[in-house]
Amino acid sequence: MGRVIPFEERAVAQLQQKLGAAQEANQDLIAFARGHSGAAASIHEAVIAAMEADRLDALIHVITQEWPLILGLDAVALALIVNGGGFRADANGVHHVEPQLVRRAMAASNGVTMRNVGQGHPLFGPASSLIRSEALIRIDAEAPLPAGLLVLGQRSSQALEGRHGSELMQFLGRSIAAIMRRWLID
Repeated sequence: MGRVIPFEERAVAQLQQKLGAAQEANQDLIAFARGHSGAAASIHEAVIAAMEADRLDALIHVITQEWPLILGLDAVALALIVNGGGFRADANGVHHVEPQLVRRAMAASNGVTMRNVGQGHPLFGPASSLIRSEALIRIDAEAPLPAGLLVLGQRSSQALEGRHGSELMQFLGRSIAAIMRRWLID
């Protein structure tokens, strides 16, 4: 006589396993969407704060002093080449920097570079030894307008988002360029 094989139990177990995996993937997607939405809201808030600045020194203050709080960052620096000279602004003020350092960093970045590092880029200044996760964002402008990099850093390594995170970072860089262009072109 033949033996009856219980397919139903095995099929139900496989369906439950697949359902559990689908629910887990759904929760991951929801968590990502919430995080992305929060990041987008923070970046929009940062850009509005920058737009409210009425001159370059006020913009530098917003970027270096207010953006770390708005964006939840440990370090923010702005490095620009202006009339052939280089400078870097951070929480400790404005400092001269070799324009070649800024040019090399710009050339190495294809718009936005996000990475975990052993030490932050030298454009962070003294804070570079503390940085473990950084984003280098190009600020493109045609001469004679300032061009350079916005550098954002965290003390701990971060799970880095792909294309969506890069698009948000690129929005920051393009916004800074547009704000400066508004003041410098009559």
